[in-house]
Amino acid sequence: MSEIKELICDCDCDRHCDCCCDKSRDCECKLFCKCEKRKNIRPNRTTIKCGTPGSVTLPLATIAGTAYTVATVNVDTRGFENPCIKFEFASNINTTAAIISLNFQVFKQCKGQLTPIPVGPTWVFSRLVAITDSNTFTFFVCDCDICDEECCTYSVVATVAGVATVGVTAINNATLSAIVVDNSSCGC
Repeated sequence: MSEIKELICDCDCDRHCDCCCDKSRDCECKLFCKCEKRKNIRPNRTTIKCGTPGSVTLPLATIAGTAYTVATVNVDTRGFENPCIKFEFASNINTTAAIISLNFQVFKQCKGQLTPIPVGPTWVFSRLVAITDSNTFTFFVCDCDICDEECCTYSVVATVAGVATVGVTAINNATLSAIVVDNSSCGC
């Protein structure tokens, strides 16, 4: 019998054989393929990392400058090419007869760093009237200044701004999530 060589390519192939009922004759087989050109596609990896939800209660008369870590997430960029990370922070802020101003900032600390580095701008939550209320507080920040093959811990820190707090404030269900993507098209 004749042999059909298998082709390795991105093709949609059909095999058609013309055989007689007489087994003593060889079959005549043909391979019909419709091939597409191979495309040189760069890896486009994406991963999502979610931190564990946390909560913090700020007691009465918390002085200005007091800082609380409210959420963290660990990100490993091994296998990414020029990674870029979008961080999304979400929380519920509950106030009980409170006047408060809080600054929220994302910080990163990578392997070998002694102190955390701020990422993006500072986000402000203010309650200027002493009321009891609940609010959703969210923001997002991007960090494209990260090396390949790096493992970093990102944290959201809430710092009391202005004067000491009045009333009780709770930051509940604070979560930090990260979407990591290849940024190979940036030409870096």
